[in-house]
Amino acid sequence: MRPADLVKTCRDRGIDRVIITDHNSIRGALEAQRIAPDMVIVGEEVMTTVGELLCAFVQEEVPAGLTPSEVIARLKDQGAFISVSHPFDQMRAPWFSNGLDEIVADIDAIEIFNARCLLPSYNRDATTYARDHGLAGTAGSDAHMLTELGKATTLLPEFEDADGLRRVISKAQYETRRTGLLARLGSRYAAFRKGSAK
Repeated sequence: MRPADLVKTCRDRGIDRVIITDHNSIRGALEAQRIAPDMVIVGEEVMTTVGELLCAFVQEEVPAGLTPSEVIARLKDQGAFISVSHPFDQMRAPWFSNGLDEIVADIDAIEIFNARCLLPSYNRDATTYARDHGLAGTAGSDAHMLTELGKATTLLPEFEDADGLRRVISKAQYETRRTGLLARLGSRYAAFRKGSAK
């Protein structure tokens, strides 16, 4: 997705705020934020040595391949909001409970609904884990294509920064729909085309 197209689609769909979390990069989010500073929150989805962390209000990019504790320390230094991406999705770098147990005291939330999880049980397991550990939940589209934007949304009172998000996240309500398999195939094709164009 081009940042300008993403911003336009969000506006067309009535999405007030969007956290852009490219894999291991904040470049696209920064570009989109320049276009729509009141809408776009800079985020990053960071691949650790165990699983992925989903972060909001990121000021400095965090590289992939560090341990969860190293990534969390870097994110805390910049005041970022820290969540865990699709933690029990067996098809995408799943966290196992022992890995989550080690960081649960250092994160702000857990993604309890990811629209791209193929099996509903992956989201149910995340919801159960969040409840059992007293964690707030988030829901996300994990959109790789414009058609996926807004598939899953977290409805919240207004907030301005990471601390504000921490204060309101317990009031979250969710609107969720799962992404179809065709969208996943479409993003795989787009990734293939991007790779072959290099």
